[in-house]
Formats: sequence, structure tokens, C-alpha cells
Amino acid sequence: MMKNLYITTPIYYPNAKPHIGTAYTTVICDVVSRYKRLKGYDVRFITGIDEHGQKIEESAKKNNVTPQQWVDKMKEDFVNLWDKLNIDYNYFVRTTDSNHEYTVDTVIQKVYDNGKIYSGEYIGKYSVSEETFVTESQLVDGKYMGKEVIDMAEKSYFFKLSEYQDKLLEFYENHPDFIKPVSRRNEVISFIKQGLQDLSISRTTFDWGIPLKLEKGHIVYVWFDALNSYLTAAGYGSELFNEFWNNGEVVHVIGKDILRFHAIIWPAMLMAAGYKLPDVLAVHGWWTIDGEKMSKSLGNVVDPLEEIEKYGLDQFRYFLLREATFGQDADYSKKAVIQRINSDLANDLGNLLNRVLGMQAKYFDSVVYKSDVKSELDNELIELWKETLFTVDNMYNDYNFSEMLKSIWKFISRLNKYIDESEPWALYKEGNIERLKAVLYNLIEGISKVALLVYPVMPDSSQNILYQLGLDIKVSSIKLGDYTEWGIYSDGNKLGESKVLFPRIEVPKIEFEEELVIQNPIDIEDFNKVEIKVVEIKKVYKVPESDALLRFIVDTGKELRQIVSGIAKHYKNEQELVGTKVMAVLNLKSIELKGIVSQGMLLTTTEKKKTKLVVIDENVKVSTIIK
Repeated sequence: MMKNLYITTPIYYPNAKPHIGTAYTTVICDVVSRYKRLKGYDVRFITGIDEHGQKIEESAKKNNVTPQQWVDKMKEDFVNLWDKLNIDYNYFVRTTDSNHEYTVDTVIQKVYDNGKIYSGEYIGKYSVSEETFVTESQLVDGKYMGKEVIDMAEKSYFFKLSEYQDKLLEFYENHPDFIKPVSRRNEVISFIKQGLQDLSISRTTFDWGIPLKLEKGHIVYVWFDALNSYLTAAGYGSELFNEFWNNGEVVHVIGKDILRFHAIIWPAMLMAAGYKLPDVLAVHGWWTIDGEKMSKSLGNVVDPLEEIEKYGLDQFRYFLLREATFGQDADYSKKAVIQRINSDLANDLGNLLNRVLGMQAKYFDSVVYKSDVKSELDNELIELWKETLFTVDNMYNDYNFSEMLKSIWKFISRLNKYIDESEPWALYKEGNIERLKAVLYNLIEGISKVALLVYPVMPDSSQNILYQLGLDIKVSSIKLGDYTEWGIYSDGNKLGESKVLFPRIEVPKIEFEEELVIQNPIDIEDFNKVEIKVVEIKKVYKVPESDALLRFIVDTGKELRQIVSGIAKHYKNEQELVGTKVMAVLNLKSIELKGIVSQGMLLTTTEKKKTKLVVIDENVKVSTIIK
């Protein structure tokens, strides 16, 4: 088994300050890195910024500075936030670094020597905001991803991306776990099957970039530049590169907006240059705020620094990982943050620690003793610990962080229940001191193990728990394998000082409306007539001569059905829905819309004139009944 992990954030574009989305991606990488180090892996975790391109040049001009001065300033915003988020990375790569220019020059030369780059002329549409050339088929109302495009004609060098269509599809077939979650894999495959076009890799209309050695006056196109920074940061040209890229597990964590660049262009580039492809693309969704898309114009962008100041660092990190189902969009709200802190952290974990430390102090002057007096309750606890270890590891492998934390909290809940079942106070009154020692020992042992498992997500709190348990050890120096057996905590050790770990956040109570009038009430019998089940979207088509309708082919678990839905205007890229699990009403009478038979209805939400499908967790089985 490989024991080297090379994990990367995207190479962020510094045309604006980092936000909750960039914070989320980076925290994910930090959490995986810390967990793998606990498991004994040698980890190289890199992050960085993509400093070239037309947008950077324009931003610098607007601010009356040079492009280099601009990116130097913007770099500090990222470095400062990573410091505040307690991000333990190994290397910060910048595309303006000289060692990166060497990587780009060498890789392009290899691809050129292999006959996969040629000179030509680009004539067509270009999106300045996204730094990409686009085809007419990618435009919606003349825009790309809602942004203006310009007409462009210039001499360029091209990468023969079109030659890699079949090779990429074959790679996905042979590596089904390359893209996680599977819905994103399906999206990429669907896009590739529509056909790939050769990629322009050089520009001549601006200067801010790496000069293309193939011809004077050209600079390297920003994506062919930025993607190669993963090789640079892996130690391209050194033994480090062989250790982590060639002989390690390579993981890229990205947002869904840059999936195609990483799942199509990047693997094709590596194939053309003759290098190993990454092992995993872990693709997460976007964050909304109170159900709305974040935007500067609406003034609802979440500032991670402000949230850390309000709620605490580990509380903020925990919320991001627990609230979001990986791969799907997630909503950030004050109410949800406070609920997680008060329920999961203050009540479940914090209160558990305080109760146990308090009883140990009361009954044994904070000294912890082992005892041979066992019960079936102890065995159940130990078995659940083994199950938790197994589940946590599997969830990390699937990048399912929310479920990973759920499994830890299941163990925490069992520790709380163990207190109620064992009744230490009653044991003390009965004089059953040996059993009391055993119960409290198991609780201390269990909490110490919880501290290890929550360390990747909440490193400061984990260390704090160990100190309160009287363990003067650095969690970062621990190997999880040395602590998996039950009974590690030392007999006769004395606990440390008890402190509140997660202060509760008090909020005004709002009473429910007792005299509420229900509009258009129905009986439960009426509701039971509606057959609502989980279905999986297999194919999506635009309906000819209709801007509003999409035609879906869905798998109900028994058959394939065709459902027409009027949501086309709300999905600029309908193919991203392929592989998604949604809710559908299946016992509606069939109707015809624009001459197309619709055999059901997909359930949606509508808020502020925005309609979205109700997405179901991918772990829920197709045909599951909704009640």
C-alpha cells in the first residue's frame, strides 16, 4: 500500500480575496493531510496561486501597480487566511516562480516533441472572466457562465486535445474512482462524448505570462501554465517528484466549476507529456448563504475571518465539514452554525468531557485507575470503537466528511449513554468502587480516542482535550495505529484542569404559533396517495423550440421514464445533472408538453424566482420511498 500522499488545493486565482469556497477546499485538504499523517503516511500538501493572465494584468492597471506588485499583495491575503485557518501545508506554489517556469517550458517542449502541439490561428469567442475560449454551443443568451464574451482572432499554438477523447473515456472506464463523487464523473463523460476541440495554449494580445519558447511574442495560455504548477510543487525534476508524484497517491481537491479543466485538459496534457495521471479528483459543490448564491453585488459573501472571530476556529472548521455533503452544494446560515455548535460541540462532546472529569475529580481526586471488573456494556463500547475506526477510514477514502463525523458522534453519543446505563453515582453510593473505576476508565479511554479522531478537523480542540485528560503529548506526533487497541490510557495517571471546551451560544427563544391556520389542508390519506420516490437522472436533453423545458430520462429502480420539467432557464449547464439523485412523483397521469410525453414530475424548490431540483444524498438508493 502506498504510504506517500500528494494532495493539492486548486491553484487559486488571486483577482479577489479568498472566500468561504476557497476556505472550504483548503480545510478539506488540511483535514485529509492530518488524518493521513495520523495513519503514518508521508504527506506533501500544497496550495498556491495562479498569478498570470489577462484579468491579473487588467486588475493591476486599475490599481496603478505592476502585475507582479499586484500578485505579491494578493498572495498575502491567502497566506494570512491559511494561517488563521490553521492550515498545515508544505509548500505554497506561485506561477511567477522561476522553478515553475522551468516546469512549463520542459513540459510544453515534451508535448511539442511528441507531435501534440501545432501552430495555427484562433478565431472565435473568448471569456475574459473565465480565461477560456468557448464554442457557440457553450453560450447561453450570448454569454458563457453568465459572463460576457468577446470576439477574438489571433495566432496561437494549439494542443491536440481532440485526439484524447477515446483515451480519456478508456481511462475513466479503467479508473472508476478517479472522479468523486460519481455524479461528476458522469458529467465529464457526457461532455467528452459530445466531442473535444483542440485547445489554444498561447496568447499574443497581452504580456503577463510565461514566454512561450516555441515562438517569440507568445505567452503560455493560463490553464496550460497553472495546471503544471502541480508538477512544480511536487518537486519536478528532483527525487521529491519521484517520491510523491510517481510513487505516491496524487489527489486534487477542486470545486465543481473547474472540473472540466482538471478532468479533461489536465489528464490529456499528462498523457501527451508521458507522465502519470493523478489518482483522485475530489470535486465539491458550492456554498450558498441562506439559500441564495453568494455575490458581491448582493453583499452576502461570507468572510471566513469574520466567522472565525464570531464562532471560533475549530467550530468554523467543524461546521464546514459536517454541514456539507461532499459533492453537493451546501448552505451557510447563522442559525445552522449556532445549532451545530450548541448541539454537537457544546452538548454532546463538551458536556461529556466536563461530566467525566467532574466525576473523576469527585470520586478519585482526578486520578484514573484501571479495574478488571467488566460488563457487557464495556464490550459493546469497545466493539463500537472498532466499528467507528473502520467507518471513519472508509469515509475518508470516499471524501464523505459529513458521514465520517456522524460516525464519530455516534461513538460520542454511546459514551454519553454509557454514563446513564452505568450510573457511576449509584456505584459510588453502593460502595462498588472497583466497578466505578472501570466505568470511569472506559469513559476517559473513549474520550482520549475521540480526541484523536477529531484532531484532523479540530486540531486545537483535540490538543486541549488531551491536556485536560492529563496527557502531555502532541497529537501531531501520534500514530493512530499505536492507539487503536482499548486500554492505552495509563493506570494511575492524573487528569489535568477542566475547562469549558465549546461555550454555548445563547439565542433568543422563539415560541411556535399555537393558533396557526393551515392553508389548503389535506388529510394524511390524501397525501399517502402521492407516490414520491428517489430517481437517478440518466440523460438530459434540451427541448427544441423551448427555452423553458428539459427532457429527462430517469431510472426509477424498475424502469426508465421520461419526465419533462420547466427548469431549463435555471440550469446553464444541464449536463451537470446527469448522475444526480432527485425526488419524483411517479403516479401522475402522463401529459404531453411540446409533443413530448411526460411520465411524472420532478420536485423542485423555488425561492426568489430561482427554481432548483431537490437533490438527494447519493448514498440513498434509487426507488427509496419519500414519506
